[in-house]
Amino acid sequence: MPVKIPADLPAAKTLREENIFIMDEKRAETQDIRPLRILVLNLMPTKIVTETQLARLLGNTPLQIDLELLTVHRTPKNTAKEHMIAFYKTFDDVKNCYFDGMVITGAPVEQMAFEEVDYWQELCEIMQWSRSHVYSTFHICWGAQAGLYYHYGIEKLPLEKKLFGIFQHRVTHKGSILFRGFDDVFMAPHSRHTTINRAQLEQEHRLKILAESEEAGVYAISTDGGRQIFITGHAEYDPDTLSKEYFRDLNAGLPIEIPKNYFPNDDPTQTPLSTWRSGANLLFSNWLNYFVYQATPYQVDEIASI
Repeated sequence: MPVKIPADLPAAKTLREENIFIMDEKRAETQDIRPLRILVLNLMPTKIVTETQLARLLGNTPLQIDLELLTVHRTPKNTAKEHMIAFYKTFDDVKNCYFDGMVITGAPVEQMAFEEVDYWQELCEIMQWSRSHVYSTFHICWGAQAGLYYHYGIEKLPLEKKLFGIFQHRVTHKGSILFRGFDDVFMAPHSRHTTINRAQLEQEHRLKILAESEEAGVYAISTDGGRQIFITGHAEYDPDTLSKEYFRDLNAGLPIEIPKNYFPNDDPTQTPLSTWRSGANLLFSNWLNYFVYQATPYQVDEIASI
């Protein structure tokens, strides 16, 4: 089944070219089915890129997805105002609505204290609202750090240098249905300057570590029942995303190392191989199937608070 997005959203053209099954609002109205309502709070600077990445993964399941985009009250520098007006909602627009699932993306503010981020109070309001209006919330990278800090008081810690590249991971919580069907070792991208305080995490009995990496640390964390899921990496990244980040920083004269396990032979002139796409699709498919579709009440407004 498809992901339902506005017909003129830029992601639609890209996904059609990739044979991802999408459906516009007019056709969706003829389907006798209740779609899953998924809200994406997009905090990334390149809005259209992130919209496309997430729509691609959310659309690769047998489920019909009604995708809505949410923004905070902050004018983005890299996305046209017309795009934001046409496709994004504000919290005031959705605060009386209920959603089967929600994705909170990363953001390029990880080296700032949470309270110094200019939209922190608004984000806190949204995260608190999600506890009673969203069945399962999927937090990504800085979004995961922010969620762990707000909900559980778990601090983020600075790294000596940027964690940058593609890293091996293992499922460490045997029987985790979020990682059902995964290989013993799977790859995932990371691009961050901070990590979570593992000592604090291990003391929080409401959370369990599902997967981790020797180099990249904890990768996936969940509450019992999966009402809140935290992913510290960027499974949604395109094959060329780290390449663009690397050359951007290199051309700006910033200290940046070649991303690990990414360019063949660590040669930036070669085209990187995607080694994490299958895992990314399975991760999002499992989340939608086991923690959203099979768990959310049919009457979505009957969601119980957590």
